[in-house]
Amino acid sequence: MNDQARSIQVSGSDIEAAINAGLVQMGLTRDEVEVEIIQEPSRGVLGIGSREAIVRLMEIRPVREEALQPESPVEAVAAEPEPMTPPARVEAGTAPQDDDRTMRRGRTEEEILAIARDVLADLLDRMEVEATVETRVVKPRNTGDGTTLVLDLRGNDLGFLIGRKGETLAALQHVVRLIVNKEIEQRVNLLVDIGGYKARRESALRKLALRVAEQVTRRHRRIALEPMSPYERRIIHITLRNHPTVTTESVGERDRRKVTILPKS
Repeated sequence: MNDQARSIQVSGSDIEAAINAGLVQMGLTRDEVEVEIIQEPSRGVLGIGSREAIVRLMEIRPVREEALQPESPVEAVAAEPEPMTPPARVEAGTAPQDDDRTMRRGRTEEEILAIARDVLADLLDRMEVEATVETRVVKPRNTGDGTTLVLDLRGNDLGFLIGRKGETLAALQHVVRLIVNKEIEQRVNLLVDIGGYKARRESALRKLALRVAEQVTRRHRRIALEPMSPYERRIIHITLRNHPTVTTESVGERDRRKVTILPKS
């Protein structure tokens, strides 16, 4: 199954017309897409220089909400690597092993965690950072989801590893994943955190989303949030995707991209 989110670019006489045209093409609802406004419509002068609205719609993929802790589903929002699956090979004369600890190519979760811990510890050593690496396995709640392997750093004065809005931590996680994936020749759902930072950050963003949604509903006017990373924008989108009175869309380019919360009607 293709895990890549679908996206299309469509035009229309106005923003809503373009969005509706795209939703029809994709067969999705407004709550299932992220909207990026590429071009605002213009009537021109006496019909000269008029232009249509252009938007890009990107499907919001389902998120594994059990990524970090049972009470705080944060890290699954950050990325969606291929879930780890049991090995395809079965020895002749034996029944398949119903043990999801066994990874493809014979790797177990414990072995992969040990490799990942060594990789992260080596990176920290090269950076001259003193910290301990705690590991744990988080089992999926829903059938079909993959197990999550978590590396949680503990130590003093590790705030610099988190960086502005978690950007440094996201980069560190990306590097660890690349090295581990190459080492074991497969992709795993490997997540890196520092003292539960991502759980706290997600909780704060969810509360922000709900608070602003209440303001939008009460005032019946759209409100734009501050620019956020893709990871943080995704939390806002997922939090409000089933909200009864508001919807969300992303506008802007690159590091200035932000979420706007607007009334559904």
